[in-house]
Amino acid sequence: MMPVLVRNSTFELALLSDIGNDRPGNEDSCGHLVETESQVAFAVADGVGGYEGGEVASAMAVEIALKSFSESPATWGPAKRLHRAVQRANIEIYNRALAVPELRRMATTMTAVVVNEGTLHAAHVGDCRLYVINGGKIRQITKDHTLVAERVRLGLLSPQQARIHPERSALSRCLGRELIAPVDLITLRLEQGDRVIVCSDGLHGVLEDRELEHLTRGLDSASACRKLVETANQRGTADNLTAAVFLMTGAVAPIVRRTWRGRIASIFGRR
Repeated sequence: MMPVLVRNSTFELALLSDIGNDRPGNEDSCGHLVETESQVAFAVADGVGGYEGGEVASAMAVEIALKSFSESPATWGPAKRLHRAVQRANIEIYNRALAVPELRRMATTMTAVVVNEGTLHAAHVGDCRLYVINGGKIRQITKDHTLVAERVRLGLLSPQQARIHPERSALSRCLGRELIAPVDLITLRLEQGDRVIVCSDGLHGVLEDRELEHLTRGLDSASACRKLVETANQRGTADNLTAAVFLMTGAVAPIVRRTWRGRIASIFGRR
């Protein structure tokens, strides 16, 4: 297994998708777009609706979102560009499902990320996950949009019960089922040395959070991708699986926040 790898003086990014153990085809998709030395977009999607429909939906989501992002005005800023791009992907999947009877049930989950000068922006729908590892500690940044995850948040199920629940993959949100998709938008600041993992449920369904941190510790992004996918396959994951691993290798400039006196002085042209 050879991940797609992008490396420069600012970051490393690797992406790897695998069919897994028990599926006839791969309904997962992933992709990336490097715009500048300090800005990269990448996405992981997991299709639903049967093999043909799921494969089409996830591929459309990634391709259209990245293309729409690349064509949008830079003046909008990365967060707005990403949100518009994901909504464009949703509309096109929705319209395609209406037009082609064989694809009428297709939909997909997706987590799309842009890292720009050390700031991470994400748009998330479904149960792919975004993790950030900082100082040896891992945090799940996204919320799973599943019926079981909602029960966990309400205190009706424990996280341990959720991992083995027979309906753990039943989605409460996805792309392609409605004309306008509810999308979670996330912004956070990264630090030099931070690791970001985006993965589909075929991977996080068999690897616990602490294992994701342990398995990728000290590895470059490509080796980390391979390690995650190989370990999940060895655990017998029954689903397709995809991982994207981003390393913030370059220094991140601090955000300078002006005081109210500084803002007033700039208005009147004084320093």
